[in-house]
Amino acid sequence: MAYQTVSPATGQLIKTFPGISDAELEATLARAHTCYETDWRHRPVSERARIVSRAAARLRERAEEYAQYVTLEMGKLINEARGEVALSADILDYYAQHAENYLKTEVLEDARGCVVETRPLGVIFAVEPWNFPYYQLARVAGPQLMVGNVVVVKHASNVPQCALAFERLFDDDDVPAGLYSNVFANFDQVARVIDDQRVRGVTVTGSERAGATVAERAGRALKKSVMELGGSDPFIVLEDAPLEPTLDNAIWGRMNNTGQSCVAAKRFIVVGKERGAAFLSGLVKRMGALKAGDPVELSTSLGPVSSESAMNHLLEQIEEAKGAGARVALGGHRVDRPGFYVEPTVLTDIDPHNPIYTQELFGPVACFYVVDNEEEAIKLANATPFGLGGSVFTADLVRGRRIADQLESGMAFVNHPTWTAPNLPFGGVKNSGYGRELSEIGFGEFVNRRLVSISPAGSPAPSVTQAG
Repeated sequence: MAYQTVSPATGQLIKTFPGISDAELEATLARAHTCYETDWRHRPVSERARIVSRAAARLRERAEEYAQYVTLEMGKLINEARGEVALSADILDYYAQHAENYLKTEVLEDARGCVVETRPLGVIFAVEPWNFPYYQLARVAGPQLMVGNVVVVKHASNVPQCALAFERLFDDDDVPAGLYSNVFANFDQVARVIDDQRVRGVTVTGSERAGATVAERAGRALKKSVMELGGSDPFIVLEDAPLEPTLDNAIWGRMNNTGQSCVAAKRFIVVGKERGAAFLSGLVKRMGALKAGDPVELSTSLGPVSSESAMNHLLEQIEEAKGAGARVALGGHRVDRPGFYVEPTVLTDIDPHNPIYTQELFGPVACFYVVDNEEEAIKLANATPFGLGGSVFTADLVRGRRIADQLESGMAFVNHPTWTAPNLPFGGVKNSGYGRELSEIGFGEFVNRRLVSISPAGSPAPSVTQAG
């Protein structure tokens, strides 16, 4: 596995980074374990908060530098990269500010002398993707460091400078060695880290295949895991949804991060033929107006996809869809310029036998459907192996909520594309994974919710023997 910076905007190799040796990996795990056992877990929450808040402040102070790394390595439009930096800092601050409340001991009112404490588990291993290089790290580091765990991260191989930059947020004399560690590990080393008994939990954001592989290995070691995997979010448009603002939301929902988001709006499902024709026309017009260019230029509205392999896979999916009967309403080809650019593409006439009916398309490609009624819209929305997010657009909020309640997803939005914030739980069902990140729910994924029961001296023995 080569860790290297290749500019998606030009295709040029910028820099290569050496992988970690087995000896260095062992030393990293030993430092992380020692940090947890002898230092970090024992620090008061106020001290943890000081260090995590300082990391957030440093991220804001160096926002432009950090945004440039993202744009260089995965091609994100510069203003979107700046937004990711700000969101990541907000996540770190959110947990620094809320951890004390989340860690409060719970008194069991109906069980005399019994309380439930929230304790850390140990070393948490995170395997993270390239599409949001800081956000993915912040939503692990924020809660896990504040609860008292320590973190070891294997980031994606195409964003090594982002990985090292985030690690530097915790590079201070008063930060214990091993608190947050980045490792440029290969696949065999990742497997050994998961097996290592010093590692007590594993979290993955990535593909179904990666999630299944890691979850299986973690399960054999009886370790808690959280999986945030793919998505093919439906974007349902009812007959009464105001057309222009709904189209604006559709473009943002599909094209944010050049469509390379697990929670992007990927399947547009419009109720009614007349509204469907108007929506398709508006969608094609808006997507067709996007202009490819250098992602550091503010005039650019279409960035590259992250890599040559990602581009080729997306183009192959489009060709397979066409071969199975899909109609190309817009785009469908590589952009004629250096770098890894794919034309904004809209595909229609997709039947259940088409391979893209159940696939995730990770890039600037929208799948468009028209149905006759809301019942068909709900059925189509749920006809996917994924269940991450989904959205419904309508002028009738009661109707929108009723339809949203029937979506098989971990998140549902009415009149807004699926999105994220520090205080909103994030995660899915079905092949989109399990567990949650962010909010108080994400804080509690890798903890020991320990029961403590205290009885007066001389209390009689239980009258009935109980066994686990």
